[in-house]
Amino acid sequence: MRPSVDLNGVGIWKDLLSRVEQEQIVNDLRSVAKAAPFQQYETGRGHKMSVRMTGAGDVAWVSDRRGYRYEPVQKSGVDWPKIPDTVLNVWNAVSGIDRTPDSCLVNYYGQGACMGLHQDKDEADLKWPVVSISLGDDALFRVGQVTRGGPTQSVWLRSGDVAVLRKEARLAYHGIDRIKFGTSSLLPDGGRINVTLRVAG
Repeated sequence: MRPSVDLNGVGIWKDLLSRVEQEQIVNDLRSVAKAAPFQQYETGRGHKMSVRMTGAGDVAWVSDRRGYRYEPVQKSGVDWPKIPDTVLNVWNAVSGIDRTPDSCLVNYYGQGACMGLHQDKDEADLKWPVVSISLGDDALFRVGQVTRGGPTQSVWLRSGDVAVLRKEARLAYHGIDRIKFGTSSLLPDGGRINVTLRVAG
């Protein structure tokens, strides 16, 4: 299965997930959030991020004054919940590898939330792909180069789209410029959920 859009080397499968599949994933993510409530993390400089985050898997990504990293347990000392099978099915469909991800980051974008250009480079081995699922309101996704600066390309991600960063594009700078709030009826209160699967260890 080949992506329908190539954005500076990042493959995007438009409309990969049906409405029913999206609803099933959202329902499973509610269970994840019940076991590991969403947090509004700080950056190393003490700035609050505009997105709220939680995680699942053997380890989950966190951020505070100590910096960005993966942790095997929540702040409370409780293990992270398991990655839902509905989410793993997406990885199996598009990742192109046999290895199972050990970490799932769940971001919630409310009205006005965004994510600046960044690289995903906190993983132990950067050869593994990153799979990103979009659910809910439309988001303007921007992808640049593997170094800061240079031309960027953008596309509107809609609910059910899936993006994969792999090979040369694995370290491409990427981010979400803005959310078009209210464009999807998937989430009762609006907003966007981004589910990112990774091999962290």
